[in-house]
Amino acid sequence: MKWSREEYIELMTFGQVERQMFVELFGPLVGLEDEWRKHGASEDEIDLTGFDWDYVPTIDCGGNTGIRGGFTPRIIEENDQYIIQTDEYGRKTKLYKGVATIPLPLDYPVTDMDSWLKIKPLFEFHEDRIDWDKMAEAKRAQAKGTLVIAGIPGGFDLPRQLMGEEGACLCCYENPELMNDILETVSNTAFQVLDRISDYITIDQLCVHEDLAGKSGSLVGPNIIQKFIKPYYRRIWDMLSSKGTRLFSQDSDGNINSVIDAFLDCGVNIMYPMEPAAGMDVVELRKKYGKRLAFKGGIDKHVLRKDKKAIRQELEYKMQPVMRQGGMIFGLDHRIPNGTPLENYRYYVNTGREILGLPPIDKKSKGWGRMAF
Repeated sequence: MKWSREEYIELMTFGQVERQMFVELFGPLVGLEDEWRKHGASEDEIDLTGFDWDYVPTIDCGGNTGIRGGFTPRIIEENDQYIIQTDEYGRKTKLYKGVATIPLPLDYPVTDMDSWLKIKPLFEFHEDRIDWDKMAEAKRAQAKGTLVIAGIPGGFDLPRQLMGEEGACLCCYENPELMNDILETVSNTAFQVLDRISDYITIDQLCVHEDLAGKSGSLVGPNIIQKFIKPYYRRIWDMLSSKGTRLFSQDSDGNINSVIDAFLDCGVNIMYPMEPAAGMDVVELRKKYGKRLAFKGGIDKHVLRKDKKAIRQELEYKMQPVMRQGGMIFGLDHRIPNGTPLENYRYYVNTGREILGLPPIDKKSKGWGRMAF
C-alpha cells in the first residue's frame, strides 16, 4: 500500500494513524532470487512487488553533501571470484561476485593531516552541489505526497570510509585536530547546501548512515559522540528543524544501546534497523524511550529460516499493542537472508498482515519501495 508523506510523518511523530506500516526495508541478499525461482516464485515475488508492501515514495532534495566528483573508479584485477578496483574515495576495494553487496576496502586514503588536505577539496562547498532542477522536481513531487529527504555524511561513517574503523577510532584520541577538521569541513558543506535548499522547499526527513556498532557494542562511546559528532549533527538539525523538518533518521547496524541517549541529544528521533541478534529489542526500547524515539525494522531476519511457529512468535512479540501506538515501521532488521524458504517468507508477510488486521496479500495490488532511508 502506498502511503503519502503526510501519513508517514504523522506515523513517525506518534500522531493519529489507523495502523503501523509493514515494510521490506532492504530486499534480498545476493543469490536468494535464484533460490526462490527454483521454488516457483513469480517474477512479482522476485522483485518484491507481489507482496503488497507498505511504502512511501521518496525523492532526494537535490543537494550533494558528500564527496564531490571524487576519483574515477578503475578495475585493477577481475576474475570469476572477485573484482579489485579503485573507488571514488581513491581506495582499493575487493568485491566477491555473487555473494557480497558491499566491497571490502583494502587500503584508505587518509593517514594524517597531509593526506587529508590532499582530498579535502572533494568535500568542500561548491555551487554545483545544488541541483536546482532536481530541487524543483522535488517540490512538485512533494505537493503530490512524495517524501523529500536529504542525506548527510555520517559523523563516524565518513572518517571510517577515509581511514578505516581502527584508524577513525584512534584518530579521536591521537589526532583530534584531524577528526575535527574532517567533520568541520563536511558540516560547513552540508549546512550551506541544505540551508539554501530549505529556503525553497521543506525537507521532510534528514538521513544519516553510520553503522558504528557490532554485536558486542558501539565502536565509539557517548563521550566521543558528544565531543566530535554532536556539534556537526546539531548544527544541521537545529537549522533544518527551525525551517520545518520534523524527522532525523539514523541507520546503524549492531548493538547501539550504549549510545542511543547520546544520539538523541544530537537530535536523532528515528533509528533503524534495530538488529535483534545484536541485542536490540524494540519492545524494551519503546518502554524506555516512549515517544522520544521512533523505529524501523526490529524483526529478526534469522527467524525466517526457522519454522512457522517461530515466525509467528517473533511477530506477535514485536507487533504487540504497545508497539502499535505510533512511531513504528515493522520490517526485517536487514536483507532477507539466503536460505529463506519462499513459503516461510509468504507466511511471514501474511502473518504480519493478520496481526495488523489486514487481509492476506492482494496479488492484484503490486508495490514495493525500499524503506531503508
